[in-house]
Amino acid sequence: MSCGTITLLDKLSPEECPKLLHRVVDGVCGRRGPSRSDYRDRWSLTEWMDLLNSLSSFIRFAVGRGCSDQEVRDLLSDLDPARAEAVLQCVRSRLDEIRHALVDRTNAISSTQLQDFNWQIKLALSSDKLSALNTPLLNLSLDLKDNGIQRSTNIEMNKEELQTLISALEAANKVVLQLK
Repeated sequence: MSCGTITLLDKLSPEECPKLLHRVVDGVCGRRGPSRSDYRDRWSLTEWMDLLNSLSSFIRFAVGRGCSDQEVRDLLSDLDPARAEAVLQCVRSRLDEIRHALVDRTNAISSTQLQDFNWQIKLALSSDKLSALNTPLLNLSLDLKDNGIQRSTNIEMNKEELQTLISALEAANKVVLQLK
């Protein structure tokens, strides 16, 4: 990750850095970010946009990759040590909040999200076609949220269908674990 434009932070005194950094984190977390009017005498509009984009990207990268303190320092080696330490302290102090915002942002990629689920095992003793069936069935109830609208979906599966679902979920879990 290139951190070249983060060096624009050197135009701000080390004492003022934490305030700006925490406002940038606010922006990453979906709240109101820093205001250009507070810093217009320090950076041109282009520099301001480059700095905000670089800081936001860096914060998302460092938290998303789970960078250690030393990795963060190494990535910020071009930055003045006092300012690099301010970035590290800001990220460290708000790590859980940033991670939560990144998870929410990732979850928002899909319009449908699983909110809750419930399951029941039933034993079908007979049907209109067979007098003696004795087949176990799983009734899976999924509470979904699609574009802010709650809906419920019920699925009934026999043992083979359930095994296929479990295999698919295990395969998906392996892919997720490999991406970490």
